[in-house]
Amino acid sequence: MADLAGVLLVDDEKSVRSTLSLFLQKVGYHVDEASNGEEAEDRLKNQFYDLVITDLKMQPMDGLEVLKAAKSLNPMTEVIVMTAYSTVESGVEAMKLGAYDYIQKPFNREEFLLLVAKALERKQLLSEVEHLQEELKEKYRFENIVGNSTEMHQVLTMVSKVAKTDSTVLVAGESGTGKELIARAIHLHSRRKNRAFVTINCGALPENLQESELFGHVRGAFTGAIKDKWGLFQEANGGTLFLDEVGETALSTQVKLLRFLQDGEIRRVGDNEPVYVDVRLLAATNRNLEQAIEEGTFREDLYYRLNVIPIDMPPLRKRRDDIPLLVNHFLKKYTDRTKKKVVSVSPEAMNILSGFDWPGNVRALENVMERAVILTNRNVIMPEDLPESMRESQEKTAGVEEVAYGNHTLEELEKDYILKTLEQHSWNQKKASDILGISTTTLWRKLKSYGIEPKKKE
Repeated sequence: MADLAGVLLVDDEKSVRSTLSLFLQKVGYHVDEASNGEEAEDRLKNQFYDLVITDLKMQPMDGLEVLKAAKSLNPMTEVIVMTAYSTVESGVEAMKLGAYDYIQKPFNREEFLLLVAKALERKQLLSEVEHLQEELKEKYRFENIVGNSTEMHQVLTMVSKVAKTDSTVLVAGESGTGKELIARAIHLHSRRKNRAFVTINCGALPENLQESELFGHVRGAFTGAIKDKWGLFQEANGGTLFLDEVGETALSTQVKLLRFLQDGEIRRVGDNEPVYVDVRLLAATNRNLEQAIEEGTFREDLYYRLNVIPIDMPPLRKRRDDIPLLVNHFLKKYTDRTKKKVVSVSPEAMNILSGFDWPGNVRALENVMERAVILTNRNVIMPEDLPESMRESQEKTAGVEEVAYGNHTLEELEKDYILKTLEQHSWNQKKASDILGISTTTLWRKLKSYGIEPKKKE
């Protein structure tokens, strides 16, 4: 950092400037000098500085005015104010105007350089935070949620409306449709955008750990609870908590979620005292929660509290117009990442991709495109670069359409594709689920619904 940092030193005493400039240059900083406030302001208008070090007492433009000019021209510039007339009032005023700190003359070399290093470290950290925030905004801004179909326009219109509120949102849709992407977009366009976005997959947690993970626990609450622990609600305080697969929460956890939505309070496991948190709750599900209510696995009162604003994510087979856009989006993404010169997708391959029913939705399409870019030896994606099971499925589907498409349901075609993928990978469920773009849990549920006992890997 030091050899890249630019410092502007402002003092009307040449001897002071020369001494401090020598200190700074010896440790690797680039230093420019200004003999008064007006000269400093001119330099600030024409060049960016990481740090401005300015004397307080100068005529006609004093150090506080230099500070104001520096912060006005570039808020990321840090400022240290030097004064031989240090008072509490001048220090407080400088800090109010955005100074990093102030230092009283005379000071020694080590004290001065330590303060400079700390100011530049803070500037670097703030720059990194700003850069990460911009990256996140770029990644999750509405324009990068790829889709030009009527269905996606409706989703994004709803997102733009609800983002500005604190209302609870329930995003429903099949696995791989982009529910978390939508939740992040809501957060990053809300008033909470600079606070935490905490996410948890409820389906990945055993029931006995759900309450502790979400709400925290106190020491001695259960075996192994050797100290107090914050839960995710407290981690997300002031920000947003996203509960993915909320339909997988245990009934005991659902009671505590309902209490939070009603009163804004949580209770840590083993604690009788309530903790109040300011958290916006977003939830997602790929289950039919109304059916889960009928089956007694989901509370009806919680469902209505979560479902204040519902957003339904359309499956990819319902937005086929978006498939070519997504294909080209993922083609660019993975050619940029792999540095391969794959420039396009052949019409034949695009027909297969556009005609497929995508049980794993957008996630599955992305996996297929990543695989195709990595494995192809050409600069155009051809049908043979796509999974064999996908090509066979399309051929069979085309044959069924020619004979009697009405005799085959979408579920039957999906089942056939899933079984062929499993057979191709010797019933390795992890490999098959990666190709299908669904979780191993979802794959297991689908096999169970088909009445099929998973085979052991060969």
